[in-house]
Amino acid sequence: MKLTNQKLKALLQDLGLIAADRLEEAYQQAEKFHSPLAEVLVEKDLITDDQLGQIIADNLNYEFVDLDKIAIEPDVLALVPEIMARKQKIIPFERTADGIKLAMVNPGNLTAISVIEKKSGLAVLPYLTTDANIQSALARYKQGIEQEFKAIIEENISQAKKGAKAVDLPVVRIVDTLIQYAFENQSSDIHIEPTETQTVVRFRIDGILHDITRLPQQVHELVVTRIKIMSQLRTDEHLSAQDGKLRMKFGEDKLDVRVSIVPIVEGEKVVMRLLSDRSGGFSLEELGFSSEDLIKFRNEYTKPYGMILTTGPTGSGKTTTLYAIMKILNRREINIATIEDPVEYDIEGINQIQVNAKTNLTFANGLRSILRQDPDVIMVGEIRDEETADIAINSAMTGHLVLTTLHTNDAPTALPRFLEMGIEPFLIASTVNVIGAQRLVRKICTQCVYSETVSTKELMSKFSRAIIAEYFGAEDKKVRLYRGKGCPVCSQTGYKGRVGIFETMPVSEEIRKLIMARANADQIRVQARKEGMRTMIEDGIRKSLAGSTTLEEVLRATRE
Repeated sequence: MKLTNQKLKALLQDLGLIAADRLEEAYQQAEKFHSPLAEVLVEKDLITDDQLGQIIADNLNYEFVDLDKIAIEPDVLALVPEIMARKQKIIPFERTADGIKLAMVNPGNLTAISVIEKKSGLAVLPYLTTDANIQSALARYKQGIEQEFKAIIEENISQAKKGAKAVDLPVVRIVDTLIQYAFENQSSDIHIEPTETQTVVRFRIDGILHDITRLPQQVHELVVTRIKIMSQLRTDEHLSAQDGKLRMKFGEDKLDVRVSIVPIVEGEKVVMRLLSDRSGGFSLEELGFSSEDLIKFRNEYTKPYGMILTTGPTGSGKTTTLYAIMKILNRREINIATIEDPVEYDIEGINQIQVNAKTNLTFANGLRSILRQDPDVIMVGEIRDEETADIAINSAMTGHLVLTTLHTNDAPTALPRFLEMGIEPFLIASTVNVIGAQRLVRKICTQCVYSETVSTKELMSKFSRAIIAEYFGAEDKKVRLYRGKGCPVCSQTGYKGRVGIFETMPVSEEIRKLIMARANADQIRVQARKEGMRTMIEDGIRKSLAGSTTLEEVLRATRE
């Protein structure tokens, strides 16, 4: 019981949630390629998956359920076999006195409802959910990784004790299970670290490393060799660092994995960075931009030329921000080209080039080639050297909109950094439109959030008097703050997901004068604050007062 493309279009027109021209463009694309309009709208970031699900549910008179926010008991999940849940796109999420609550992509699937009612002897209460929700919830059928590996390894370890060789271990299953489990738990990185007695596996989830499992020592070398084979690296090299990549597919999701292997005292350590297509489906609003910062960025990315710069350390979400901007700009009449290392997310309609040192395809050489491809918008993954900076700056001067990233601590520091690279002040002043600095902080789990009151005196050791006066009020005032207790949904951490904290600095006439005078970062920062720039720590405090994150997270991210 799904809405037709035409009916969904009419419904959204009545609600006025999407600009008429963008809605019509998406509708024409859906009709041309015989795709569901709902999928096209979500891909183009015109509406979120959950918003669309809620709208459709209201129209069809069903209740909408977001499975990401619900802890499902194992005995309830077991009411529907995984194979059936995956095929029919259904998930049982609660048992009540009235029956089984069943999340369904198509609540009108009477066949599935009938089968479950006969099997369980209970009535089915259908709820509407999205396909993305179902795919995420299917991961809950998996056992914990400790149990998974225990089952895989112990069946072979017992044979090893009887004289079987370590090579008999099912290393392919171990590596595949490791990557799949990390992917399904939304990990950004996998660390495989050898010690004297065992191998420790850690996942980075929401920016924090968690110990996941420990593997027997005899497995380590086999696991590393398997990863080298998958990444097309040298298996006979154990004393030099190696970098590679591999690609896997889980259902409809494609997963690119960047592999880094370095020799340490106890053996070879492996770090794998997971880059999934689904990770790039964010809008600027979802990333955490405030309305003031959104306006500042919109004023600049609608210009036909100049440079938009994002700064921050590795893993702070800089590239994701640029991708969100490119998805807004991505239209048939605009030619967008990128040079990246690596290409993190594939976007239809954008020409994306992968840096390749073996063929001398560097950022600088790739950027020169792009300029001969008649681009309107250019994205340079990272400015690493003077040559790339010089070409990027000159591209922004000659009628191109350039999006790029730089490694600096905050927005004002980016301008002197260009001076250090040998770029002339007048070039910087005339090309850079806006600079955004950012960090990622963990979001409080919405299922176990609670509030507490603290006095501003208790915060004196963490923040300056000026910040306390502006954001918390007078001394001895009680302030309401939020945190998470810990629950099954957030794996008892109190956090679920991440959000950005930002500072956005448009390059005004006064700041241009400071650049021309070769002012330092402190002088530029003072002027930017006068013009209304909110620092990252201040943006983080606002988000903590609104219940999005905690003060501890803000301090962790901004003071590292």
